Amino acid sequence: MPKMRTNRAAAKRFKLTGSGKIKRKRSFMNHFLGHKTTKRKRQLRKGTYVSPSDHKRILRVLGRA
Repeated sequence: MPKMRTNRAAAKRFKLTGSGKIKRKRSFMNHFLGHKTTKRKRQLRKGTYVSPSDHKRILRVLGRA
C-alpha cells in the first residue's frame, strides 16, 4: 500500500504541539479591518487550538492518522 501523502496546504496552516493539540490561526484578519474594533483585531492576532471534534479530520490531512 502506498504511503499517505501530507496535504501541503494543511501543513502550512496547522502545527502539532507536544501534548498532541493542534494549533491554528484565527480567521477574519485579512481585509475589511476598518470596521472591526481595535480590541477585536488584537484578539484575532492570537492563535488558538482546533476543536477536539475536528482533530481526527485534521490529523488525516496532515498524514498522521
